[in-house]
Amino acid sequence: MSRVLVTGAQGFIGQVLVRRLLQEGLEGQPLSQLVLVDLSFRDAGCDARVRQIRGSIAQPAVLRAAMATQPDTILHLASVPGGASERDPALDRSVNLDATLQLIEACQALPRPPRFIYSSSIAVYGDQPAHGASEDQVPQPAISYGAHKLACEILLADASRRGWVDGCSLRLPGIVARRDENPGLASGFMSQVFWHLAQGQRITLPVSATGRCWWMSAATCVDNLLHLAGMDSSRWTPQRSFQMPVLHLGIAEVVDALARRFGVPAQQLVHYAPDPPSTACTPATPAGHAPCRGAGAAPRRGCGAPDRQRAGRQCAGRRPQGMRMKSAVIVSAGT
Repeated sequence: MSRVLVTGAQGFIGQVLVRRLLQEGLEGQPLSQLVLVDLSFRDAGCDARVRQIRGSIAQPAVLRAAMATQPDTILHLASVPGGASERDPALDRSVNLDATLQLIEACQALPRPPRFIYSSSIAVYGDQPAHGASEDQVPQPAISYGAHKLACEILLADASRRGWVDGCSLRLPGIVARRDENPGLASGFMSQVFWHLAQGQRITLPVSATGRCWWMSAATCVDNLLHLAGMDSSRWTPQRSFQMPVLHLGIAEVVDALARRFGVPAQQLVHYAPDPPSTACTPATPAGHAPCRGAGAAPRRGCGAPDRQRAGRQCAGRRPQGMRMKSAVIVSAGT
């Protein structure tokens, strides 16, 4: 029986993760307790295994309450997104850096080192050169959000070396398609284009039509988070940071696919107005390499893409047998 702690549990990825954990457990093992931390919750929860802790993980009382449950697995999703981080550096540091370090350090008091999965970001790569990005490339974050994500990756790897945790970082790309229009999320337009075109509504995108992004569905992101949560950590590298295989698609390519899917005129509905801050916070690197050290790439069955076969080939990397991660984006606003 597992005791699992999820921070940022009410977020877009967190809600999908929580449903999966309650339905399937962790690596086939049922949960004895699922502790959820977030600023607020939409409902009280009806599962006896769930305990909700309201507040920020940056607050000492919230951190103490969460760690008093003695989790054996921690999935740390809570963060201030990149756009909001740039506007409020103090909040960015408090939540994205200091709170993560305090959570890692608090694990020293647990009876045994917990498995600690940290949601990092491809923002650690910053403005990449034309040959693309891979785990072997030296990160060069261009904004504070990416810098703090990279710092936490290093701190988590060091804490794992010391035996405080058994942790790793997963560099998340743009995850679609969230319904809410979060003004602090610089990559939010990647989701909103799905919903606007599904409803035949106009939208202005803060990037050029020739821009390219890394795309992944929330369900596939959760697949990979849970995969790492149950993986044998002896196969991880000392850096313990992994880049998921993703779909690397142009903005215009996705817009055209959505227009065909929903039968709407893309040229009439979509306007492009490149905004430098949004572009800087958005993964715009070439396809580069799928991660070649930590897990295997396997396109998720049942997930459509603008060009399924080409996108699958683009994202599939060679990996050790038995270590498979997934790459997919669902081209449907009904998901």
